Amino acid sequence: MQTKSLYIASLEPAAGSLIVAMGLMEMLKGRMEKVAFFRPVIPAKESLDGDIEFMLEYFSLQQSYENAYGFSVDEVETMVASGDRHDLMEALIVKFKALESQYDFVLCEGLSSSSLTSSFDFDINLEIAKNLGVPIVSVLNGNNKSLKEVYEEMRIESATIKTEGCTHFATFANRLSQEVFVALKESETLNIHHTAPVFLLPEIPELDSPTIAEIKKYLKCDMILGGEQDLRRVVRQSKVAAMTMEHFLDHLEDGDLVIVPGDRPAIMLAAIAANYSKLYPTIAGILLTGGFVPKQAILELIQGIAHFSSIPVLTSTKDTFKTAMDVNNVPARITPQSKRKIALAMGLFDANVDKAKIEEKIKTSTASRVITPIMFEYSLFEKARSNKKTIVLPESEDERILRAAEILMRRDVVNLILLGNESEVMHKAMTLGLDLKGVRIIDPATSPLNEEFVNVFYELRKPKGLKLAAAKDAMVSPNYFATMMVYLGYADGMVSGAVHTTADTIRPALQTIKTKPGISVVSSVFFMCLDTRVLVYGDCAVNQDPSAEELAQIAISSAQTAKAFGVEPRIAMLSYSTGDSGSGDEVEKVRTATKRVKELRPDLLIEGPIQYDAAIDPQVAKTKLPNSKVAGQATVFIFPDLNTGNNTYKAVQRSSGALAIGPVLQGLNKPINDLSRGCLVEDIVNTVAITAIQAQGDNA
Repeated sequence: MQTKSLYIASLEPAAGSLIVAMGLMEMLKGRMEKVAFFRPVIPAKESLDGDIEFMLEYFSLQQSYENAYGFSVDEVETMVASGDRHDLMEALIVKFKALESQYDFVLCEGLSSSSLTSSFDFDINLEIAKNLGVPIVSVLNGNNKSLKEVYEEMRIESATIKTEGCTHFATFANRLSQEVFVALKESETLNIHHTAPVFLLPEIPELDSPTIAEIKKYLKCDMILGGEQDLRRVVRQSKVAAMTMEHFLDHLEDGDLVIVPGDRPAIMLAAIAANYSKLYPTIAGILLTGGFVPKQAILELIQGIAHFSSIPVLTSTKDTFKTAMDVNNVPARITPQSKRKIALAMGLFDANVDKAKIEEKIKTSTASRVITPIMFEYSLFEKARSNKKTIVLPESEDERILRAAEILMRRDVVNLILLGNESEVMHKAMTLGLDLKGVRIIDPATSPLNEEFVNVFYELRKPKGLKLAAAKDAMVSPNYFATMMVYLGYADGMVSGAVHTTADTIRPALQTIKTKPGISVVSSVFFMCLDTRVLVYGDCAVNQDPSAEELAQIAISSAQTAKAFGVEPRIAMLSYSTGDSGSGDEVEKVRTATKRVKELRPDLLIEGPIQYDAAIDPQVAKTKLPNSKVAGQATVFIFPDLNTGNNTYKAVQRSSGALAIGPVLQGLNKPINDLSRGCLVEDIVNTVAITAIQAQGDNA
């Protein structure tokens, strides 16, 4: 799928990210009807963000200010400090995906990392871009940096982006000195060491200089002389007039803002006169300090000079020293009214950027294949919500189940049924401070459904010797009652196992629901959500020592499960040897299972026997199986036995910090899923969402 978004990011402030955003936005608006702008983090909510204001107004973007940003710096720092980093990323994904669904393209601009406190141990932009799945456009600040420094920064940043698992779209080296700009432009090796194209932009001092309008606004000055058009003048530097008139004139330069006490009109008149002299530089404006305003006679004298309106005169109530300090701190900005700066910035971009190359790269670039744990969880909720199903949870006595139920209802992911005594369940929920509004509660002991379930179960199991009394006893069990709800269509799926064993969860299903046609064994998988990808591990929870035929069935079921959840199946049949390098009963079992999968499902990509390192590591794969389409890029890992699978998934989980979602049962004709008795609330929420998606079947 073609990329529909880009993320502009810089490590340092004043790198010129807005200029790059302006150039890219102009290109995008030229070829797409609906383009949105998004800043995941803004400096503060108390004041409007300048970059968002500019992009919305200048490019006439059809979106509100509120949906153009995510959080403020303070909010981000508070959430991360509180351990809510996951919630932060998930909230940003929700907001970004809403824009992505409504617009043809979303251009994102990050906040420089230096805007955040030093307590951050990760690059916020890379983290956000990775979780949004957006390619990175990096912007380097080359101001006052040598050729070697700029080149090294480009090399390091390119490597960092790759290491973090992000897609590197392009690099802009901005604000380069003329010397460095020319040297890099003539370098034949510039693009050899960078997989992403590099674009060079020289320093244009005017773009980093404030206008009279910006100084007026920042210092809250009044303008006593001049017109609106005069506010566009660019201030290159400021000069405090603390000398006598004849000495002061010797220090004037083009673009000066002359700062002078308001009770020294002689200096003001001299500066104005110099401005109209062919022998002196042209000043940008005059700023009078101390709250003094020249007398009316002097103002009239000045106004009587022909064409005077081109020189703005401002007044400030602060003293000269404080005013001069404030002027030096005025940030240079580009606003929709900065016509000259906008033209200069656009001209800079057009003259130095191969726009055809960028346009072609946008057309040919595919959306990032990176899948983070947060992205995967988000996709679960979105899929489940798209076609809501009813899931029954038989273990209402467990606090984790109740907490998960509240989250699921608030996220509007599924319709829920809890089994238990309604008054007891609601009382426990109230004592925990939970709101279970919308959850249906059924007591198996008193439900009108009980009689129907007993009779149906009795008829199903009567050939196996089941007595009616035993059928009645079975329906008192929440797991049996819940399974019958799924079997008879009162619910679409069931999740249990927080309190009960796996056997207690699976046994009722095997007695009623049975397995899918062509599947002889119920198995399980874990979704292993690593930093930048999701892998499927099977079977790590149910079958202790499957036969070759059972192993083949597990592989096929796991591939189907993977595909249903957006993971392209490339199956690795794991063993202690790769290819023909080893022998033994266990290796032969895997080899036979692999052959059987190829017979049953020739459409599936499969390799086996293969060792874990050869299956997951491209470098190892080049050595051991160089011609394999699976080696080094496997996504579905089938373990030869439960001992190997269970230990491996736990080792990977602990060593890499991976999120392990499961076990997810597969092979049953209707979705029944198991929970680990040590599961967390988040595990229950994810498993319920998975169960709901399984219940959607072909529509998932």
